[in-house]
Amino acid sequence: MAEIVVFHHAQGRTDGVVSFGDHLRSAGHTVHVPDLYDGRTFDTLTEGVAHAQALGFDALAERGMRGVDGLDAGLVSIGFSLGVVPAQRLAQTRPGARGAVLCHAALPPSAFGGWPDGVPVQIHVMADDPWAEEDRDAIDEFGATVEDAEVFTYRGAAHLFADPTVADHDPEAAGLLLDRVLEFLDRC
Repeated sequence: MAEIVVFHHAQGRTDGVVSFGDHLRSAGHTVHVPDLYDGRTFDTLTEGVAHAQALGFDALAERGMRGVDGLDAGLVSIGFSLGVVPAQRLAQTRPGARGAVLCHAALPPSAFGGWPDGVPVQIHVMADDPWAEEDRDAIDEFGATVEDAEVFTYRGAAHLFADPTVADHDPEAAGLLLDRVLEFLDRC
C-alpha cells in the first residue's frame, strides 16, 4: 500500500477532496490531506483563484512542502488543479517519490528541474476545459517525453469534475478517474 498526500484545488480543502482521500484510505492506503488555506473554502473557482493569487502561488507551494514534513520520503503526491503545483514539485524535488497524479492541470515536466527517472505520473483533464487550456502544451510534453506518463483525457468542459461538492462535478468521469488512480497506486 502507498503513502499518499492529496493537495486540494483553489476552492479549498472541500468535503469532496477529503472524500477522495477517504476512498483511497478505504482501499488500504495511508492518506494525508493538508489544508493550504487554513480552513477557508470558496463557493466558486474564481473566488478561490483570487484567494490563491493573494497568498501567492510560491507561498502555497511552500505550504504544501511543509505539509509533508515528517512524512516518509516514499510518497505518492496527488494534486487537484492548484494542488498540482505542490504535488508536482514534491514528486520532482523530494528524493524517493513513488509517483504523482496531476488532476485538471500540469506544469511542464521541466518545471522543477526535470522529471525524475522511474517516477510514474498520471494526468487527468477534460478535453474542452477552458481552465486547463494554458496547460495543454505541458500535458502534451508529459505524454511525449516522460516514459512512465499516462495522460487521460475525458469528454467535456468541466474543470474540477472529480469533486462532488463543486458545480463542475461529473460523476461518470470522477468514477473513472478514481478507478484509474486506484490502479495506478497498486503499481506504485
